Amino acid sequence: MVRRIDNAARIPVPGGKTIDEYVGRVNSGDSQISIAHMTAPPGWDEPAQTPEFTEYTLVLRGTVVVEHDGGVTEVGAGQAFVSEPGERIRYSSGPEGAEYVAVCLPAFSPEGANRSDE
Repeated sequence: MVRRIDNAARIPVPGGKTIDEYVGRVNSGDSQISIAHMTAPPGWDEPAQTPEFTEYTLVLRGTVVVEHDGGVTEVGAGQAFVSEPGERIRYSSGPEGAEYVAVCLPAFSPEGANRSDE
């Protein structure tokens, strides 16, 4: 069965980042996968997290900086990265901000992100 999704649900987050979820728990009721378009302003960051899901991220514009146990990885426009469940990560944006698409399996949930209290 085909389901057309006409628009995204805007999920409020602090720090000026926008999350527009097209597929996922909030907008479409899907718990197996989430697909969201994100825009982060220059210098944005968020607390570290140890998610219970795999996250696949495609950077469309700018730079996403990923701090992880192995170091720091900068991911630019036209590049992608994958973070595995149980891996401690912290995201931020470069000086020009970032626009990216994130796909999470299973779907993102705040509880499943396991954010630290930084």
